[in-house]
Amino acid sequence: MSSRQSAVRDLNTIKDFIRWTYSRFQKADLFYGHGTDNPWDEAVHLVMGGLSLPLDFDRDMLDCALTYNEKKRLLKLIDSRINKREPLPYLLGEAWFMGLPFKVTKDTLIPRSPIISLLESEFAPWLNQYPRTILDMCTGSGCLGIAAALVFDEASVNLSDISEAALVVANENIVRHQVEDRVQAIHSDMFSALTGKQYDLIICNPPYVDKQDFQQAPAEFHNEPELALTSGDDGLNFTHKFLAQAAHYLHDDGILVYEVGNTEVALQAAYPEIPFMWVELEQGGNGVFVLTKEQLNQLLHEQQ
Repeated sequence: MSSRQSAVRDLNTIKDFIRWTYSRFQKADLFYGHGTDNPWDEAVHLVMGGLSLPLDFDRDMLDCALTYNEKKRLLKLIDSRINKREPLPYLLGEAWFMGLPFKVTKDTLIPRSPIISLLESEFAPWLNQYPRTILDMCTGSGCLGIAAALVFDEASVNLSDISEAALVVANENIVRHQVEDRVQAIHSDMFSALTGKQYDLIICNPPYVDKQDFQQAPAEFHNEPELALTSGDDGLNFTHKFLAQAAHYLHDDGILVYEVGNTEVALQAAYPEIPFMWVELEQGGNGVFVLTKEQLNQLLHEQQ
């Protein structure tokens, strides 16, 4: 009898499936980094999410028996998580960011940007004025821009991305969080569709993973859209082009908040004269910098 047949026959309750899933995950050498960081939490999230139940479900109800179809659904999710290394948010179609639920698909990265720390502090002390206009470039699911719209509830926010499929998801999240009156998704190859626009705050979590890091990354990351992750051998192809244009799209007192992760070292080597203001992130992570319009103009001047 296969383990799948045995599970259908012998496992009956929600609690049974959490325990069994945990045991499977412990033996599977999975990577945890898309919402949980250990096999127990991953098992709990998969089983409860797969049954459309909240994580704070009444503990007494964990002894409820599952139907045959519910068991089959959970086993399919478990199989995809282990054998295909699919990240759990893709399996459930949802990820949480800054305490908010966002729809995700394989056309979008799974939200995890350390820029969340700056959002929670309203970009203090970097932002000197209330941002009336905000751009979230390379928006993916729209999580950064929509969270910014909820933090700054009088701001007008543009979400831009080169991927039309990602923008379909972003638009669904705009509706989900009821910010249609202030948030607009724009299909744009970098700044190509943003001519004439200027912003008080530009947020960008671009593709920046270098070739070697991507090749060595756990299999789970290879299930995410490569277009949103990689940018040339050193990870800086997008960033070079972006920095050469960004000043034109900022108001005089505006700031740029930009994530480059581990490519921080390569970026500093490429622009030794630019005083990148690297942010100390309270929730961990690295490679987020802030630049003012004046500093971006300095970069343009030195490149001419």
